[in-house]
Amino acid sequence: MNEPEQTEKERNREIAQNERERAADSAVRLSSWAIGVAVILGLIALGFAWPWLRR
Repeated sequence: MNEPEQTEKERNREIAQNERERAADSAVRLSSWAIGVAVILGLIALGFAWPWLRR
């Protein structure tokens, strides 16, 4: 394999690694938002159900 092809492969590997890291960060961020929204919706539902549960 000649030098330009090797350099191109190394560059592509680095780009792929960066994309994997970016995707992982995005997944964590999305999961955090989903958990936060679920907790807030649960608290709202509990607030509406609390008077009915207390009677």
